[in-house]
Amino acid sequence: MKKENLRNIAIIAHVDHGKTTLVDEMLKQSGTFRANESIQERVMDSNSLERERGITILSKNTSIMVDNTKINIIDTPGHADFGGEVERIMKMVDGVLLLVDAYEGPMPQTRFVLKKAFESGVKPIVVINKIDRPEARIEHVQDEVLDLFIDLGADEEQLDFPVIYSSAKNGVAKLDMEDDAKDFMPLFKMIIENIEHPKGKEEDSLQLLISSIDYDKYTGRIGIGKITKGNIEKNQSAIVVDKDMKQTKVRVTSLYNYEGLHKTETDSAGVGEIVAVSGMENINIGNTICNIDKPDPLPILEVDEPTMSMNIIVNDSPFAGRDGRFVTSRNLKRRLEREMLSNVAMRLEEVSEDTFKVYGRGELHVSILIETMRREGFEFAVSRPEVLMKETEEGLKEPIEYVYVEVPEEYASSVIDKLNRRKGEMVNMVPSMGSMTKLEFKVPARGIFGYRSELLTDTKGYGVMHHVFEGYDKYTGEIPTRTKGSLIAYEQGQASAYGLTSAQERGVLFISPGLDVYEGMVIGENSRVDDMVLNVCKRKQMTNVRASGTDDAYKLAPPRILSLEQSLEFIKDDELVEVTPKEIRLRKKVLNRSLRDKAGKSKK
Repeated sequence: MKKENLRNIAIIAHVDHGKTTLVDEMLKQSGTFRANESIQERVMDSNSLERERGITILSKNTSIMVDNTKINIIDTPGHADFGGEVERIMKMVDGVLLLVDAYEGPMPQTRFVLKKAFESGVKPIVVINKIDRPEARIEHVQDEVLDLFIDLGADEEQLDFPVIYSSAKNGVAKLDMEDDAKDFMPLFKMIIENIEHPKGKEEDSLQLLISSIDYDKYTGRIGIGKITKGNIEKNQSAIVVDKDMKQTKVRVTSLYNYEGLHKTETDSAGVGEIVAVSGMENINIGNTICNIDKPDPLPILEVDEPTMSMNIIVNDSPFAGRDGRFVTSRNLKRRLEREMLSNVAMRLEEVSEDTFKVYGRGELHVSILIETMRREGFEFAVSRPEVLMKETEEGLKEPIEYVYVEVPEEYASSVIDKLNRRKGEMVNMVPSMGSMTKLEFKVPARGIFGYRSELLTDTKGYGVMHHVFEGYDKYTGEIPTRTKGSLIAYEQGQASAYGLTSAQERGVLFISPGLDVYEGMVIGENSRVDDMVLNVCKRKQMTNVRASGTDDAYKLAPPRILSLEQSLEFIKDDELVEVTPKEIRLRKKVLNRSLRDKAGKSKK
């Protein structure tokens, strides 16, 4: 295809501003689907975790045809934790659609993804989405977008951004709010007219930067990227240049381009096309595929460094091996090494034979990996997340998060107090719709661990929080961690209603009767500061004399069931989360009570 008939764009936005819904509608209206084809909602979110959580985790490629012009579209994650996905796909596009909610306006993660777009020099088109919302404030939001562009240092060309108004849900895009447009045609035309076609010359030596990795059980690793210069053909010999400038001779056994949601095999492709290639066993993100006679590699793909770490440990609890198929150190190591090949924002360090330290962008970034491994049949234990400090000439520095909180007005003082205690600095406070208040803070990353569940409790479930990495700043001192201790099982056995009835007087339970427990397992949160060991397996002694009404009626409150993220937020430094395909358990690192007491005394 001629490069003049190509447009490569990415869709970027804050979480839940309508990216994936917009792509769905673009695919439908461009005639990508057959008239009789049954299409599910959020068709781009193919991963089961994405569909469950309603978020995009992995960037996805698709394409549409409009007036003989092929538009390659990449749907990107909105969460800052998946910023590595956003950074690398910027190398594949010439423009971005910046989606902004017509009521919420630019959010912290809008700022994050737009900053990455500006750093890559791509041109933005602003799409004010959800104009059908009753509370939409379109003009104010447009002004806020302009302020954000100026704040991020946009150049004159980027400040002269085109704006279009849309309702992705209703499949309508308008150049002006008074337009009577009934479809997405104005948006398609705006993309074709405002986003430049790819640069580069067909006659130059081949440059294909691998920006994403896919895997097929038949063909193996598949490298995905944009052809910056030259052209590529199926079965041709080529050179792969890695980050160390090492050159490896390969053959392109298969070549694909994107048509709709599918990869279609092709014999050749030219400048600007986004293609997938196979036949290269060790191809990695950041590698450049070049011609044999004239290797000309592109600069190495740079991504922001991780800000936190977490240990993944071989499970050694009494219930180890009950649920999982992959439980050994070798299984864990292979799986984590495979993840590092495609997850460019993640790092791996082997601490010992049975402990692996994983570095990531945030709790969500790592917890998605943990949840994915769990569903694949892996079983392991996870330590409490730790932030990564930096020692500089100016002293110790720590990662700072920009935190956005929206709460009912009556709970604002409680939120401000809690985040102040966690060394947070309030940046902004503005009234929102109705009785809601928007609060913005700069908070040390370690101050956010465990706060989300506190926020929900303090605001009766009405509080909403988002955060994005702001940068490194001076260490702010000690932050009070969890103030309450744990309730710990005394012995291995089955929890009884009788044992749990007396245990619930001590705090909040995480388990229900009939559940198997073991010594050292955390079964609840104590109402006091210290840990407390309880026998939850004991049963009421039977006697010969039985009369009606002598047996106690056991009244148990429903247990608090913790999700994976809540479990990671809850545990202390001496505790672990045991993750299996069927269960998530909390436990002490040292299960035996006597050994824990000795360790505690020696530490003091």
